[in-house]
Amino acid sequence: MLRIVLVSGIAVLAAARAWAVDVTPSGFLVRYELPIGAPPPKVFDALLNVGSWWSEKHTYSGDSRNLSIEARAGGCFCEKLSAGAVEHMRVVYLKANEALRLSGALGPLQAAGVAGAMTWRLSGAGSGTKLELNYSVGGYMPGGFEAMAPAVESVLKEQADRLKRYVETGAPGPR
Repeated sequence: MLRIVLVSGIAVLAAARAWAVDVTPSGFLVRYELPIGAPPPKVFDALLNVGSWWSEKHTYSGDSRNLSIEARAGGCFCEKLSAGAVEHMRVVYLKANEALRLSGALGPLQAAGVAGAMTWRLSGAGSGTKLELNYSVGGYMPGGFEAMAPAVESVLKEQADRLKRYVETGAPGPR
């Protein structure tokens, strides 16, 4: 029994990897990749339907249904608030079923002097999809990026895992 648990745990770690690839005083790069048991068109459609899978814990409104992504160059990854709105990021590259690149700073990074580029890349892998997520952030942040990079890595891993569950099961939260 223990052997099955260990083998399963190793398989999960090998299949889904997240890490802050490079952290310096002036920026960081987070990468995450994982397999999703659905073809790229299904994953891409779900990716654009961000309000269905993004965690409400990582919104300003407390409700993921207030999130949207306009699927066009210059489109907004925005959130409606009861008395306003938030522009989280802006679409700078979109290739249906293959890639979505957003420019901007998420969450607490918004208040710092930083710029970020986030790329979600999809490629066919057998009957499923290989998802690659890269977020590169640089600029000025009081105290540097060493403490911020692990927090961003954790949040992005959570979001990618939620997208995977949403695509594969129809529900983003753990069972």
